[in-house]
Amino acid sequence: SKDLNLECKEIYFYVAPPFQSPKSTKEESKRKANYDKFISKLRKVYPKVHVREGRLQKIDNTFTQKGVDTLMTMDLLKIAQSKEVNKIVLITSDTDFVPIIKDVRKNYKLNVILAYFTDRKRKSPFSLSNHLWKVVDEKILIKKKYFA
Repeated sequence: SKDLNLECKEIYFYVAPPFQSPKSTKEESKRKANYDKFISKLRKVYPKVHVREGRLQKIDNTFTQKGVDTLMTMDLLKIAQSKEVNKIVLITSDTDFVPIIKDVRKNYKLNVILAYFTDRKRKSPFSLSNHLWKVVDEKILIKKKYFA
């Protein structure tokens, strides 16, 4: 694999805090306390980590993140318009980002690198579509050794 020689200036982390009922259960409160502790530590990391929070919606015991994709799309466009970077690394398997990736590559000449940690097996929670695979400039397989 080739060396991309990248310098990380900032990290954007997109998440939805744990669901809280109007009258939180003990488990919900514990989950939220653990989440808050994690986010607090994350905010102290260098390079700076921007924590962007959507919300978690519960319908019939099914949880769905809301607003996270929109926040990421807004940030991608803002970063591209700032012209302070020439490459951006995305960790996603969501094809909803294909249009914004195409836009920042074409209109802002931003190179988009897809970082992934899947073996591209279909029907896994993180399977990558060919559509996403083909729209980026480069790909990096995330390996455990990168975090040792």
